[in-house]
Amino acid sequence: MTDSPTMTYGGYLRLDDLLDCQETRTAAHDELLFVIIHQVYELWFKQILHEAELLQRRLEAGNSGGSLHTARRIAKILKTVVGQLDVLETMTPRQFAAFRGALGTSSGFQSAQFREIEAVFGRRGFPASDLRDDPRLRAAIARPSVFDSLLRYLAGRGCPVPAEALERDPSRPWEASAEVQKALLHVYADESGPGAEVCEALVDMDEGIQEWRYRHLKMVERTIGAKIGTGGSAGADYLRDTLFRPAFPDLWEVRSQVEEAPLHG
Repeated sequence: MTDSPTMTYGGYLRLDDLLDCQETRTAAHDELLFVIIHQVYELWFKQILHEAELLQRRLEAGNSGGSLHTARRIAKILKTVVGQLDVLETMTPRQFAAFRGALGTSSGFQSAQFREIEAVFGRRGFPASDLRDDPRLRAAIARPSVFDSLLRYLAGRGCPVPAEALERDPSRPWEASAEVQKALLHVYADESGPGAEVCEALVDMDEGIQEWRYRHLKMVERTIGAKIGTGGSAGADYLRDTLFRPAFPDLWEVRSQVEEAPLHG
């Protein structure tokens, strides 16, 4: 797009194209809300991926301030995504049932961008069909995750991150490491330092993903109960199985290892 003195608000945002994308398939009033909410999700997912790429570049470059700013932005976006479920939950089960049949085999589990977010955050166990059909996902699991970039950032600041963690094959699933947790304890010893602040910002991101999973589950339970999800997914049962699986387990585990200060009389 080139600069133009006649550029308008609608032209810059391509509003004619954008507002023409909401195509409902039934006369049900609430279908438009369903479409818009999910399209907005995908726009936010696109922004999260955009920000995560910058976050990793900044971590790898040792940019503490930039990493902190970007991680906090991602956490705020995740809060916004979760908040949108409040709007979707105004739709009753009967209102959803009025157009659910028109969804056919489509399902939120088919979101390629959310799968990519999971991969960027560190997930590696995807079905073979997802990997076969999604080159972006294959590329994401082949490169270092956000946590890999964090470890490189911390090592660059003098943190004793074990060499095997820094040199590992990023395509393999991450396994929580006692040695990495020792290194993180070293970082948290200076809780006001930039290293600890960056780690906490990543915890906020991880918590945001987990909060999204929980709220998504409750929304599904409110809307369809124990029914099979659209597209033949396991619905609420599948979502329940994904709860409490942190992207950065070491950042959570290290909390139970922080020693309490002795009490003084």
